Amino acid sequence: MNLNELPGAELILPGLDDLRNGKTNTIGALLVAIAATRLTEAGIDIPKDRLASEPELTLYGCLQDERDDAYPYYNALLNSLNSFCNALELNYDRPFAAPIY
Repeated sequence: MNLNELPGAELILPGLDDLRNGKTNTIGALLVAIAATRLTEAGIDIPKDRLASEPELTLYGCLQDERDDAYPYYNALLNSLNSFCNALELNYDRPFAAPIY
């Protein structure tokens, strides 16, 4: 399976690279931290020692600093993350894909 073809890969894959390189507070790294359990269960290796402790709050705080309309963008990012996880889980024949939030 080519992870680059999954919806949301443009956010999640750079986030994995960020975590592996010690960057924990990028949008992608925070999204990976939010779904770390789902991603790990689907076979993706995540450096757990580098995950933000409250990734949802950290992500929302970062977005508020950058833009006036943080909430819709935050929701769009979570939807992209959920799409990536769902597609990944479907490719691993998982029976149920619960939403991440």
